[in-house]
Formats: sequence, C-alpha cells, structure tokens
Amino acid sequence: MRLSRFFTDTPLSLGEHELPEAQAHYISRVLRMAEGDGLQLFDGSGLEFRASLVEVGKKRVRVQVTERFAGQEESPLHIHLGQGLSRGERMDWAVQKATELGANEITPIFTERCEVRLKDERADKRLLHWRQVAISACEQCGRSRVPVIHPPLLLADWLKQADAALKLVLHPVAEPLLSHAKPASLAFLIGPEGGLTDGEVAQARQADFHAARLGPRVLRTETAPVVALAVAQQLWGDF
Repeated sequence: MRLSRFFTDTPLSLGEHELPEAQAHYISRVLRMAEGDGLQLFDGSGLEFRASLVEVGKKRVRVQVTERFAGQEESPLHIHLGQGLSRGERMDWAVQKATELGANEITPIFTERCEVRLKDERADKRLLHWRQVAISACEQCGRSRVPVIHPPLLLADWLKQADAALKLVLHPVAEPLLSHAKPASLAFLIGPEGGLTDGEVAQARQADFHAARLGPRVLRTETAPVVALAVAQQLWGDF
C-alpha cells in the first residue's frame, strides 16, 4: 500500500520529529490518521524517509523516522522554465505541471502583454503560494527535490541571467525542437496570455535564444509548458 507522502522544510534524520501545524491539522483532521500509522517524508535533499506516527493531536503531530533511502532520481536534463506571468489558475497550472514534468527552476516573467502586476507584499505572497503549488505537486508525483521558484523578473533581466547549454523561445514560426542536438541543460521561454511580441522574440534571439515551435497549432500559455517540457523530456530527458 502506498504511504501518504509529505514535504517538510526541516532537515530530517532518524529519530523523532515534530511536523508543522498545517500538516498536523491535515493528518489528524482531514486524513484522520492515528498513532501507529505509517507515512513517508522528504525534505528536498533527494532522500526519502519512512516514519510512523507516535503522537497525533489537533495542532501537534510527532513522527518516528525509522528508515532513510535514496529518493527519485532527477532527469539528466536540467530545465529552467521562464514563464510569462498569467492570471490566477493559469499560472498555478503552469507551475504544477512544470514540476510534475521535471523542471528544476521556474521564473515568472513580466512581459509587455502581461496582465498581472505584483509588488512588494503581494509578490511575496504569490511566490510562497507558487512554492506550495510546487511542493504539493512533488508530494503527488514522487519527486524528492522541489524545483526552485525564483522571484518574478522583467524579461530583460531574466534573459541576462538565463544560463543553459540550449536556450529556446517558443514561437509558432520556427524550427521544431528535434532539430537541436541533445543538451545537458535547457532554458525555455514561454510567453503569457497574448504571447510574446515580435520585439521580445528578437530580444531573446539577441540573448542567444533559438526560436522553436511545438507544432502547427497555437497553444495557450498554460498548455505550452506542459507540451514543451514533455517533448523535451522525451527527446533529451528521462521519458
């Protein structure tokens, strides 16, 4: 039987540990788990930990970690997704599916056609929210490492920082992905709702990005990363 699986920000080791209050509530009130029940934990280090519940309360849950073992291997293809910011659930979907498909880094990007404006406290809250979306996706899909969710950047700033053996910007009029040789690392630039402007595509090309297309149909901003990462993992990763 598959054990319920949870992420903790606290480094784990063999022995007793107290879980965060939010997890305590979920374990005791939602899942209604009891003392003696087994579960599996991971802390983002690449290791997995088997444990059993030794105390279950409304706000306090303690576990006994009894076994440590290597977690799921990451894809040999390191992927950094630069995703144009989109509204609400569309961005959540992109982060969730990119995590499931093995992205190692995700940077939300402000572009000319971006309809989202984030500043200060609101930006911090969204960043924490996206990280939790990624954590939940890892708990579900079995990944032992949580992708890095970077703070949102202006497109020009991200283009300067993006460092990969192959850098691609999705564009409907371009060469297909399979025209490129297998890279060790990949940076993907995907536009927001409304897409990237011709000027932004030209800007990316000046930063050594190659234009690439996924097929004859124009994909929505939340669909494009799913297809792009799936194709990249099939060509060069672990699919």
